[in-house]
Amino acid sequence: MSTLKRLTQPRYVLAIGIVIVVAVNLFPFYWMVLTSVKPGTELFSNPPRFFTTRPDFGAYVRLIESTGFLTYAKNSVIISTGATLLSIAVSAMAAYGLTRFKFPGSKAFTTGILYAYTFAPIVVVVPLYGLFRDLGLINTYGGMILAYASFGVPFSMWLLRPFFNSIPKELEEAAFLDGANRVKSAWYVVLPQATPGIIAVSVFTFLLAWEDYLFARVLITDTNMKTLPVALHDLQNASLQDWPLLMAAATLVSLPVLLAFLYLQKYLIAGWGAGAIK
Repeated sequence: MSTLKRLTQPRYVLAIGIVIVVAVNLFPFYWMVLTSVKPGTELFSNPPRFFTTRPDFGAYVRLIESTGFLTYAKNSVIISTGATLLSIAVSAMAAYGLTRFKFPGSKAFTTGILYAYTFAPIVVVVPLYGLFRDLGLINTYGGMILAYASFGVPFSMWLLRPFFNSIPKELEEAAFLDGANRVKSAWYVVLPQATPGIIAVSVFTFLLAWEDYLFARVLITDTNMKTLPVALHDLQNASLQDWPLLMAAATLVSLPVLLAFLYLQKYLIAGWGAGAIK
């Protein structure tokens, strides 16, 4: 069989298509990283250079030394982690209760919770600012965590329901026969079985807080409390010509999320698969 005929077989066409799609999606990230280490003489070369033999990491040094990047990164980590933990704790308990206890109007309540997530953030950010100002939650970690959790809980609960539904109730009944109460059976029997789903939803909730710009811009006025998306936007406005510095910041903002996704991808696949059972 000739090489041309072999390449036109369906499996080869599919493989080539997948390679092209992956390359197209990864190229912007590659170009961002490349720009962050290009020396100044290669930034606007014509034709453009798709690699460099003289990488310059000076932009990363300037970013750490001349900006408050580490402070902004600390703020983002604290807020995103706190919002994730709070959202998962509340949504897991709510999802467990809705799958184990039936009451009149439970389906309508569940649907109403999902509708709460459909409200655009721009609709509630102004009244939320007024409420947080009166409560003294502006420029605080607690206020930002509550703001992100208010949007993370409805959708997280909706996603966790199928995971808890897929866990046989017979496992809990067996725990009851062994003397466990409801709390112990949920903690030691149900939650371990739902771990892939909880991890998958946690990643979603973390990304929601990590990448948000609107709430952070409105609810944070103190420079030392800024998160990375706001800092990146301000850096762009202040350093329009310093592309290596801007791309270095964008790379460091994207890298933790990419590494976390690569490490947790097996749990994500298992989680979404388990959630699709019912």
